[in-house]
Amino acid sequence: MAKEEPVFFDLEQIKQRGSLIAVVDNSTTSYFIYRGRPMGYEYELLTRFAKSLKVELQIVLTPNLEKAFEMLNNGEADLMAYHLAITRERAERVAFTEPHNTVRQVLVQKKPDNWRQLKQHQIDASLIRNPLDLAGETVHVRKGSSFAERLENLSDEIGADIHIVEIEGDVDTESLIKQVATGEIDYTVADEDVALINVSYNPILDVSTELSFPQQIAWALRKNSLQLKEAADQWLQAMKREPDFYVIYDKYFRSSKNQRIRATSDYSSISQGKISPYDEIIMDAASGLGIDWLLLASVIYQESKFNPRVESWAGAKGLMQLTSQVIDEYEVEDVYNPEENIEAGVNHLKWLMTYWENEIEDEEERLRFSLGAYNVGQGHVRDAMKLAEKFGEDPTSWEVVAKYLIKKSTSEYYTDPVVQFGYCRGSEPVNYVKQIMHRYTQYRAFYSNQEADSTQIVEASLIH
Repeated sequence: MAKEEPVFFDLEQIKQRGSLIAVVDNSTTSYFIYRGRPMGYEYELLTRFAKSLKVELQIVLTPNLEKAFEMLNNGEADLMAYHLAITRERAERVAFTEPHNTVRQVLVQKKPDNWRQLKQHQIDASLIRNPLDLAGETVHVRKGSSFAERLENLSDEIGADIHIVEIEGDVDTESLIKQVATGEIDYTVADEDVALINVSYNPILDVSTELSFPQQIAWALRKNSLQLKEAADQWLQAMKREPDFYVIYDKYFRSSKNQRIRATSDYSSISQGKISPYDEIIMDAASGLGIDWLLLASVIYQESKFNPRVESWAGAKGLMQLTSQVIDEYEVEDVYNPEENIEAGVNHLKWLMTYWENEIEDEEERLRFSLGAYNVGQGHVRDAMKLAEKFGEDPTSWEVVAKYLIKKSTSEYYTDPVVQFGYCRGSEPVNYVKQIMHRYTQYRAFYSNQEADSTQIVEASLIH
């Protein structure tokens, strides 16, 4: 294993950049999308940690374990949030945070096809229950995993060869577990908590044979990121004293019924399903608008969480939260009909994009202005543009205009002579645009097929 020299980029530099970049994999316990919402044990902890640092969280997704280590040390990521066991070999390459928990490694094997008709002692007789019986057997594991190291040590301990096949590239432990369930391979090894949650939706699997003593599980950092390690350790120590930490752990590792629902749902990235029941309608509508359908899906999630019957306190209705003005303008007959609602919402967005066309040349900037106006109205956005111009800043930059939208919540600015539409709770449209764009980049990491490489930094172009 290569021992590359890590770049220097510590907490001070991360705060200057304004974002913490974490590399994760797509699994039922790490990071995935369910019904349009990002989820996962690692994701929820990372979100809270980034918030404690007062920076944005940026996710990098790859199932390739070796590539993840390389990305960490070459500076493409700041933190590696896999279900990583602390080992001596890894500790020579990276630093580890305060451990999250301890787990044993277990053998993953398949029960007989007729196991439901058998008694437990009959099932046990067909399975490996003593690690000594792995002599001469073939076990497939992820390359670079701690499981390969444990199997090598076990082979020495029992004085016989275990044939260890290390799978390189884009493979994760859960995909190997699935291959055991389907009979493609005979055995793999997994951490017990991950194995048990997989058994909940693959009951033909057995994970009762322990192969190791408990091992510590932690995040990995560059060895020279001393400030980040100190901050992460202090945060984890404090977090583990809070009930919230155990609620998050139980949600993904102990609530087997809910995890089974999420993992097998048609609307989960784990099953490579859909984002919503309205994907085809959204694709057609986005094509007419000239934007990526995943971006439009993010807008609709922001508005209604894909609930076609929802109505806001202000009376906005349906998937795209149409106001009475928009309903009348586009002659919507049934506002709760998904196709009609999305068509009207997209037509209004198209009008907004045309509204800024002669002033904002950059298409992606124009889209941000249009999204902000969809939320708060073009009048308030226009006021913020006037304020930007008055104070000598660029009125065609969304970053600048967003700043003045926020300022419009104070009397000094909403009473300014150039302001026509008065008070505005400007943080709402600013956060609205930010959240849509952030969720869009997450959607692309799972649902876009435009990249040939499975490693996807969650950044993207918005316009076709």
